[in-house]
Formats: sequence, C-alpha cells, structure tokens
Amino acid sequence: MQEKILYEYSIIRFVPKVEREEFINVGVIIFSKRENYLKVKYFINDQRINAFAHDFDLSFIDSNLKALSQIAEGSNPFSDVSKFEIHERFRWLTAVRSSCIQTSRPHPGKTFNLDRKLDELYKEHVV
Repeated sequence: MQEKILYEYSIIRFVPKVEREEFINVGVIIFSKRENYLKVKYFINDQRINAFAHDFDLSFIDSNLKALSQIAEGSNPFSDVSKFEIHERFRWLTAVRSSCIQTSRPHPGKTFNLDRKLDELYKEHVV
C-alpha cells in the first residue's frame, strides 16, 4: 500500500490596500520536501479584482505572480532566490510581507497525489 505524502500549502492573496487587510485569493503554493516538489498555480480573475480595486494594473499583478511561479520552479533569471534549495524557496515564498501580493501561513496535509491535491486546493480556494 502506498504511503501518503506530507505536504504544506499556502494561499496566494492579492491585497489591494494593505492597511484594510482585505484580500482576494489568486493562487496556491504547494510544497513537499520528501518529493522535492514545489509548484504554484494562480489565476487572475479580472472581474473580481476590478470590483475590489478598479484602478489596479492587472499586468503588474500578473508579472508578480509569474515571478513567484518562476522562483518556485527555480527558473527566474532575475532572482537569486531561484538558486536556493527547494525548501528555502518555499519558506521565502511564504514569508510574511506587507505588500499587495501576500501568502497565508503554511498549512500541512497528507495526500497520495500532489498534482491532484494542488488542483483540489486551487479549485477550493481560488476559482
């Protein structure tokens, strides 16, 4: 029988006005040290964001989320963080920030399939 895989995940949030602490979930980060697995999945819901922050540049949000995704993959040519070990990248991605792109605190879980769990978390928290 296959053993369940321990993982951690964090929700990526767009926070248009940090002082108000209101946010929209825009993505998920999932990490498993044992499986050497770190992936980001995100979606920018234009209508939801425009209703929340009608004057925000959506391409700015997209470029930031794309950079986070590339850092997770270890493929961002402009960030030294991309060169970190996988667990260090996850900790950096989920560090507390006071910017318009933030993450929730990491949450643990167990699953048999990390890709499927990423899709489930994405559907549950983002779309």
